[in-house]
Amino acid sequence: QVQLVESGGGLVQPGGSLRLSCAASGFTLDYYAIGWFRQAPGKEREFVAAITGRRTNTYYEDSVKGRFTISRDNTKDIVFLQMNSLQPEDTAVYFCAATDLNSHSTVVIESTSSYDYWGQGTQVTVSS
Repeated sequence: QVQLVESGGGLVQPGGSLRLSCAASGFTLDYYAIGWFRQAPGKEREFVAAITGRRTNTYYEDSVKGRFTISRDNTKDIVFLQMNSLQPEDTAVYFCAATDLNSHSTVVIESTSSYDYWGQGTQVTVSS
């Protein structure tokens, strides 16, 4: 059974850091691009960051560039999202997703419809 499981969310003060993990089971991540998306209450799910398969190209939404870093450990089928300098506007449920589309188009990579598998999400709350 194909499954993605996120972990690492929680409550953090503004300026703090969290590292989210996305663990895969039932398939090997090597050939999949992994995206992180987030959804705040009352808002649509939005792209945050992505990392392609073996070439490990990375993509970031403008507001997180320089603060968030996506990385992957293919030996363990895990993708990480290191989030630094967190701000209240980063508060959301964070989801990881996988796609086997071999594309470097940002339009494709940033679209939720490009992804076949989704995790259940992990809550990130940034508040003092």
